[in-house]
Amino acid sequence: MRLIRKFASVMFVATLTVFGVGAPAIAAGPQPWQMGFQPAASPVMEQITDFHNFLLVLIFVIAIFVLALMVYVMVRFNAKANPTPSRTTHHTLLEVVWTVVPIIILVLISIPSLKLLYYMDRTDKPEMTLKVTGSQWFWTYEYPDQGKFIFDSQMIPDAEIKPGQLRLLEVDNRIVLPVNTNIRVLVTANSVLHAWAVPALGVKIDAVPGRMNETWVRITKPGVYYGQCSELCGINHGFMPIAINAVSKADFAKWTATAKVKFKAEAEPATKTTSIKLARSAPVAAGSN
Repeated sequence: MRLIRKFASVMFVATLTVFGVGAPAIAAGPQPWQMGFQPAASPVMEQITDFHNFLLVLIFVIAIFVLALMVYVMVRFNAKANPTPSRTTHHTLLEVVWTVVPIIILVLISIPSLKLLYYMDRTDKPEMTLKVTGSQWFWTYEYPDQGKFIFDSQMIPDAEIKPGQLRLLEVDNRIVLPVNTNIRVLVTANSVLHAWAVPALGVKIDAVPGRMNETWVRITKPGVYYGQCSELCGINHGFMPIAINAVSKADFAKWTATAKVKFKAEAEPATKTTSIKLARSAPVAAGSN
């Protein structure tokens, strides 16, 4: 299975720096003429890939069997080879076989499918939480276990793309997450329906206004992983990319220390400006000078 995943996936190596934290980056994003999945970087995606390969083999065997059966019927029962057509109206054994065999095949498919669905849905002993909020048309991220700092992540316009960056996938503020960590992901929206999806991690979950959906992820390899909003959400739906920088736990601790200061400093001017605007727009009390 690993050999199949290796040949079915496309990987390229890059180097990046996020808030001064360097990490060897294996960027997992879409490639031109890509036919297979992106390289799996989480236990969930590994199981999804294995299940996909199992279904592919099963469907191939069924297709070959049906094709062979059709060829046999055309050769054996054509007008030349069988001038007197059969008047058989039913065949109990044959009818039992073509009923029981599909049932067995469906059971063989349903068992690993249900196990995978259960595995994807569980959040076993989370070590940290990431809150994701979808807006029109950007993402907001909050780290409640690391000081509750918040930042927005917006796509970098074409005019500002630097060499080596991916068009329509690069953002101004990447998510930074530690590898080999069970991460609870809480997803919601404050505008319309969105969907937070990162193919290499096997994650796709709806962001619904007024509702908090939960999933989990455990990233197994350091690198940069790209995704996009996967729910039609308006005119700029195609401009809501997701970029995750997976780093070691030590580098993640350094990044959180820097990020707390950075995003707090960015938030304070906006807070002060809002307070001034509210004060200026407040009605003057009657009789006051």
